[in-house]
Amino acid sequence: MRIERWSAERARAALAGPDLDRSLGSAHGIAAVVVELHDDPGTDIATALTRLPVVAIGCGTSPGEGWDIATSDPSGAIEGITAAPLAAVVTAQTLRMTAALALPDALTIESLAYATLQSGPEFRTWLEGRGRRVRNDTAPRIDVADTGDEVVVTLSRPRLLNLLDARMRDELVDAFRAIGAGDPRPVRLTGAGPAFCAGGDPAEFGTASDPATAHLTRSSANVAPWLAAIGDRTTASVHGACVGAGVELAAFCHHVVAADDTRFRLPETRMGLMPGAGGTVSVPARIGRQRTLEWLLSGYELDAATALDWGLVDHVV
Repeated sequence: MRIERWSAERARAALAGPDLDRSLGSAHGIAAVVVELHDDPGTDIATALTRLPVVAIGCGTSPGEGWDIATSDPSGAIEGITAAPLAAVVTAQTLRMTAALALPDALTIESLAYATLQSGPEFRTWLEGRGRRVRNDTAPRIDVADTGDEVVVTLSRPRLLNLLDARMRDELVDAFRAIGAGDPRPVRLTGAGPAFCAGGDPAEFGTASDPATAHLTRSSANVAPWLAAIGDRTTASVHGACVGAGVELAAFCHHVVAADDTRFRLPETRMGLMPGAGGTVSVPARIGRQRTLEWLLSGYELDAATALDWGLVDHVV
């Protein structure tokens, strides 16, 4: 797929035509439009482009809020769009919607979009390239401890860097549901071993029988709403690898404390997917929709200092 690069003048001329939707979009081989704005916010251009199935990138000194990405250097985003254009466009569309929805509705949209990408060619290519993995670990995935002053929920799969699998998801749902129902004390979420959480378990990727079933499973067994319900009294203490679902869940917490060795990544779009653990809601709430999409597409690894500067974490120790 192509990426169009337009001046603001050319963009406005194109928008004045009656059939822009018949020439722009993934169905027409165009995944993104980069508009060189200079000091023009281009809000009118952004409003029109974000109605279409393209990633709308405003490049200049002060792009308006309506763009999917507002940046002075779109190179990282362009690289990500080129690598996985379908995932890039679907993620941009999803972020546009989830920003305006209540949490339950936003999570439904996220899950439907995630299921769509699960059946797409980019995810299938990623699956074929990584090989098959099988786990036989039956140990508990979390530990819940009562310290008297707080309840500590620890991801306890240290040998596998606390990868989030279905069993850990279900145990977290049970724990947060119980805490929310009858315990008003502060909660701390942390991880055992060298990492907080290195993301979803690759052994379970692609194992759902079909996208519809995968969506309905997420709709009935999703950690995000239960963590969000107690998020205002929850502190996430993160360290080491904080990747994918690890970032998404931590961002629901009112306070995020990062050790200075923490490294943050959102690799989902490079896999042909998008955040599926509530990240299209939790991460933009902390760092904004535009920065979230640019980070997803670029695949950059953030250190703790950058995460603090962005607002992804609140304190570094």
